[in-house]
Amino acid sequence: MSSTFNPALVPPGVSAPGQVGVRAQPVRPSVQTPQGPAFADVLRDTAGTTPVTFSKHAVQRLERRNLPVDPTVMQRLQDGVDRAAGKGARDAVVLVDDTAFVVSVANRTVVTAVGKDQMKDHVFTNIDSAVIA
Repeated sequence: MSSTFNPALVPPGVSAPGQVGVRAQPVRPSVQTPQGPAFADVLRDTAGTTPVTFSKHAVQRLERRNLPVDPTVMQRLQDGVDRAAGKGARDAVVLVDDTAFVVSVANRTVVTAVGKDQMKDHVFTNIDSAVIA
């Protein structure tokens, strides 16, 4: 039986038959330099781009309880939701002054709102985070 030499079967760094003392050049994987912006930069640029919205129920509660939402409150609410999202929260209570907003962080939607007068006996359920904004 004659043996034929197959160079594909010789591991990198091992001499081929008949080449005693000759060391093959080790194969080095090609290393690619990352292209484009860093993940942290993309995350920072996209965080908070979706505005916080209000469910129909939340709008009714705001009107019925006479809870004002001016641009300052809205910005603080937005910042609170951004902070909750950054920590991986799913459902949070965001406290802005005397108002508690229950927010679905994933949907960026205020589910309901409670003023300080209604907070005394109110229990918040099904939340995993609280943010003071």
